[in-house]
Amino acid sequence: MKLNIAVLAGDGIGPEIMKQGVAVMQAIAEKFNHEFTYNEAICGAHAIDEVGDPFPEETFKTCMDADAVLFAAVGDPRFDNNPTAKVRPEQGLLAMRKKLGLFANVRPVATFDCLLHKSPLKDELLKGADFVVIRELTGGMYFGEKYQDNDKAYDTDIYTRPEIERILKVAFEFAMKRNKHLTVVDKANVLASSRLWRQIAKEMEPQYPEVNTDYMFIDNASMRVLTEPTFFDVIVTENTFGDILTDETSCITGSMGLQPSSSLGEHTPLFEPVHGSWPQAAGKNLANPVAQILSAAMLLEHFGLNEEGALIRKAVDASLDANVRTPEIQVEGGAQYGTTQVGEWIVNWIKNA
Repeated sequence: MKLNIAVLAGDGIGPEIMKQGVAVMQAIAEKFNHEFTYNEAICGAHAIDEVGDPFPEETFKTCMDADAVLFAAVGDPRFDNNPTAKVRPEQGLLAMRKKLGLFANVRPVATFDCLLHKSPLKDELLKGADFVVIRELTGGMYFGEKYQDNDKAYDTDIYTRPEIERILKVAFEFAMKRNKHLTVVDKANVLASSRLWRQIAKEMEPQYPEVNTDYMFIDNASMRVLTEPTFFDVIVTENTFGDILTDETSCITGSMGLQPSSSLGEHTPLFEPVHGSWPQAAGKNLANPVAQILSAAMLLEHFGLNEEGALIRKAVDASLDANVRTPEIQVEGGAQYGTTQVGEWIVNWIKNA
């Protein structure tokens, strides 16, 4: 298969983990006789520094011309610590989602048996946890009307019926492919937008009679994903709730450096780790590349290359079992491996498999 991949490394640790993600993809291409081309483009703080725009038109064109986007992370403390900054790296991420029509963020959450001890949760709660969070990505407060002055600020949480219907359709269809259990997470006891979400979900339920659909307020869901993670199969929720909930689920895997994701919609699909740019670690060979590598696996599986994706997952499992891990998940007394060493080990495992 031929695939044209837009590569957006972004800021902070992005270039380091991206290098390993691309190396793994290339190892797969060579092993399975695929032809992958990689077109690099700038975004985030890097792009602001170069052209004053966190998602330049040229980058947008590169993404639109590609079959898929492999993305790392954006963010820089220069902007985080300046509340008056008019242009921010994260605006580039929001613009990319909006312009590419990426309305459905898919974040799988699964445990690794050899890493259960790294989670702050008890092993008996975690074992067997395996669910997917479907987060609406282009609506809600992130994109609603905003206002700020010295005395007042507001963000408008607005959703329309077509926006809600299309993300619920994605969620119901994911549930049909898995264990036929969907949990709709909202705050319908307080928010009008959530009441519309719940109304439309109930209207759609009869279209998927095999799916067991239940409803949960976000505050309860935030507790239940940590106290009863095995209850869930597919969760669907709006933008803000989904952002918070999916960061919380990193407690389940033991590290945000292990969680990949995909963003799907109207144009080019995008694949990225769920973590941020961790600028404090940039250039120190500390960052865990596994989430970036597993994002590459999700990319391949999106195009039906399931054997290739499975091989990457086996390589990652093998690296964890062999204690080839970055510091935040290494066992006590284990050997020290950096970003590069973990990536190279996984590449070599794939080549020799």
